[in-house]
Amino acid sequence: MKQDIILAGVGGQGILSIAFVIDNAALKEGLHFKQAEVHGMSQRGGAVQSHLRISDGLIHSDLIPRGGADLVLSVEPLETLRYLEYLRPGGLIVSSSNPFVNIPDYPDIQEVLGEIRKNLKSVIVDSEKLAKEAGTSKAQNMVMLGAASHFLILEKEDLKEYVKVLFKERGEPVVEANLKAFELGRREGEKFGSQA
Repeated sequence: MKQDIILAGVGGQGILSIAFVIDNAALKEGLHFKQAEVHGMSQRGGAVQSHLRISDGLIHSDLIPRGGADLVLSVEPLETLRYLEYLRPGGLIVSSSNPFVNIPDYPDIQEVLGEIRKNLKSVIVDSEKLAKEAGTSKAQNMVMLGAASHFLILEKEDLKEYVKVLFKERGEPVVEANLKAFELGRREGEKFGSQA
């Protein structure tokens, strides 16, 4: 059993928080994992991506080769396109539909989403709307993790446990908002279950 995941987004969207939850859930389940991060600009808005490799056997490299990812999980649609070449044939995309417009010539969002939808296995989620419904627009990353949770080889309850761990020092209202965001995302991802 193994799963190779590319996490993508921009600085400030909580990509490394998603990685924390997945990594710790994998460890709890007795799985091996390797993670490699590549940060673009260190400031908010720079490209951020992480390679996550999870397996019940040894993992020899922390980098996923082009054409080898089972899943591209992205909190920003244009960043999704940047990593399509890493997706294996038949691989899955879980992407936010909400752009983080950090460049003056950001392409038309409908064209970007149209490119994502060309992949037969794609789940596109309005993470901004669901995060606001959960009580904080900062929880878009947890919405996206929830949407992808159906397709991960990890148990939902273990993922939720580490969402709690991640946010516990910020207080119970923050924990609850992020758990709600996870559940709202999970419900949205469920709609695509048969397609993906």
